[in-house]
Parts: sequence; C-alpha cells; structure tokens
Amino acid sequence: MRLFRFTCVFLGIFAASVAQSQTREFPEVKPETVGFSTERLQHLDQAMQATVDSKTLAGVVTLLARHGKIVEFKTYGKQDLASAAPMRKDSIFRIYSMTKPTIGVAMMILYEEGTWKPNEPIAKYIPELANVRVFAGTDSEGKMIVENPKHAPTIGELMTHTAGFTYGPFGNTPVDKMYTQIGPLQSASLKEFVDKLAKIPLLYQPGEGWVYSVSVDVQGLLIERISGKSLPDFMRERVYGPLGMKDTGFSVPQEKLARLTTIYTGDGLTPVARDPEVTKTPGMASGGGGLYSTATDYLHFTQMLLNGGELDGVRILSPSSVQLMRTNHLPEQLKTGKFGIGFYQMQPGFGFGYDVAVYEDPIKLGSTTGRGSYLWDGVAGTWFWVDPTNDVIFIGMIQRMLTGGGMPNLEDLTRTLTYQALIHPEK
Repeated sequence: MRLFRFTCVFLGIFAASVAQSQTREFPEVKPETVGFSTERLQHLDQAMQATVDSKTLAGVVTLLARHGKIVEFKTYGKQDLASAAPMRKDSIFRIYSMTKPTIGVAMMILYEEGTWKPNEPIAKYIPELANVRVFAGTDSEGKMIVENPKHAPTIGELMTHTAGFTYGPFGNTPVDKMYTQIGPLQSASLKEFVDKLAKIPLLYQPGEGWVYSVSVDVQGLLIERISGKSLPDFMRERVYGPLGMKDTGFSVPQEKLARLTTIYTGDGLTPVARDPEVTKTPGMASGGGGLYSTATDYLHFTQMLLNGGELDGVRILSPSSVQLMRTNHLPEQLKTGKFGIGFYQMQPGFGFGYDVAVYEDPIKLGSTTGRGSYLWDGVAGTWFWVDPTNDVIFIGMIQRMLTGGGMPNLEDLTRTLTYQALIHPEK
C-alpha cells in the first residue's frame, strides 16, 4: 500500500509539472459547427447585457463550451465600478462554494488510492469528532437537549451534506446560533476549526436530513490528515497544477491583483472591502469556499470532469470515480422539497452527489438541460453546470453577493437561453 501511494503521489506531482509547462488553449469555433445558432445566442448576450445596464450587476463573464471547444466567451460591464476597469476574460473572482467540487475531486483522488470508504466514520481520521452529540430540541427552560447519534456520521454523509453539520448564518436554530457564537470558520487553522466544531452538536441525526454545511471544510481537514500535506499544497500538486489552472488558489499574488474583481453587496452597488490578507496563503484554507479563480481555469476543471477524469493526457480520476461523484446519493425521503439552499431544492428529479448537485430527471422539473447534468454555485453569484448528455459546459462569473435577496436566478435563465440556442444537438 505504501509503495502504491508513493507511486500515485509521484505521478500526480510529475503530471503537475508537465501541465504547468503546457497550459491548454481551448479552440474557439463558430456556434453552428457544434450545433448552436449564432442568432439565438444573441438572446443570451442581450440578457447578460441587460443585467449590467439595469445596474443589477457590475459585470459578467460567460463561457459556453461544447465538445471541448469554446462556443462563446464574453464579458460585460466592469470589474470594478469605482475605477471603471472593464471586465476581462481573465478577471479573477472569489468563487466561494464553487471551491467545493474541486475538493470533491481531491477526495476522489484519495478514494482511488484506497485510503477511505464512504461508509467509514469521519472520526476514524478525525478523532476530535468521535464524541459528537445530536441536537434533540430544548427543554422547558429553553436549554438545549442532546442525544447520542444513532450511528457515527460517515464520510459519504459528509460529502452529501447529510452528516448533521450546518453553517450557522443560513439558519436560526440553537445549533446555528452556536456556530455563529463559536465561529469555527473564523479559525486560524483547520485544527482550530475542528476543535471548535467538536463543541457543537449535530443539527440532526446523520442521514436524516440535508442541510448545507461546513462539511467540505471538514473534507479539507480529511485531505490533510490522509495525505500528510497542507490543503493548499495538495490541491496545487494534485488538482490545479496538473490541470493548468494557473490563476486558481486560496490567495491572489500581488502581481495579479489588478485582475481581481470587486465584490458587491446584495444591492449590486456597495463594494465589499477586499481581504487585506488576500496575497497570503490563509492559515485556514477553506475547502468550502476559499478559492479564487477565472472562467478559463474553471473550464479546465469542468472539461476534465466531462472527459471522465482526464484533460490533454493528464488523468486526474478514472471515469468510474467521476461517475460516482456525479451520481445522486440522497434517498428519496430527503428529496421532498423540504431541504435546500438558495436556488436549489432537493426534490424528485434533483438530488446531490459528492459535492455537486445533480439533475436526475430535468424534464420532470421543467428544465431543458441534459439528464445527469451536475452543478453548483457560489455565494457571490458565480455558477457552473456540466451536461454530459449534450457535452456542454457553462460557466458564469459575477461579483454580487446572493445574500440579502433581490438577485434573479441567472443560472436558470442562462440554462434556458443556452438550450434554446442548441438547435442541432446531434452535431
């Protein structure tokens, strides 16, 4: 096993050095050559321009690809309103929860090395969580009641947001309030993060709910414990480097700050102060939402997934591992519409795999996307979807916080406007 793991690590680092010296350029083609209508794609362009003209958004980058080729790659509006710096194709965005699928890929790399199984308890690798309790309501004096878990939360549940964790800001339960008070995500390291997390009970019995949570930050610690490397180092050596994602990381170098977009609050006009430590690798790299990236870099990542785990001769995962990741793992009793976050609701036809949501039956949901499409977004509005049925990738990059309301569902809108333009899917 040791020899096998050493070989895997060596090959991963070797692939990274090759990829970094040969950054991929995706060919750009006329839409008609891959089944799209140029005329109909104007509806997509007009809709994106309208969001800027109406001051709903400061700027937008959209990237549409099919068959490994760029169909349309456009920018709208400004990267920063105060300076009037125009949006660029290589503008850098804080992609927040679009970090999560990349962590899922890292987990699957370690899965392929035989280091963990979905039914294993998290505490096997993170003993700090061995004695976690479960919230069971409050007593007559308003004090929290806790009980033992019916079973120890598992890694598979961790990767599907069904382990019992929560986030804090998105809920108002006593458990959510503890997250806000104790602040695990405000920790200086992943060790401090998990020590704080261990003091908070699970929100519900493992496997009996779906609540968006810090689960992917816990996965970041799992990656560190299993690999023996820091999360930023592992991700750079085994995922971002091999894929030629040259502008992706948990910080932004000083020489690239001119390309970093300004984030705005829910009104679309008030800037959010830039992290003064943005050029430094954080003490706690957030697997749940810490990445900065570009549309092109994320195309490298999603194209690898669409190719079944490989890009330009660099194999990150096997096709079977990608299939496992993008397959729904939620039982039907959790897909009732009761559980969800933002624009996503777990319901018949729409479920969750390992760190990505999945369209199992889009027709049932009134969507024209392809069956088996998988996707996610970020709290500053970025989004993506990968459609294996139609061999389509779409990436949208914006910089307006979704919290506070008033934000239109641009992901759904762009899906509709993309597929109405795909008039020859057989091509």
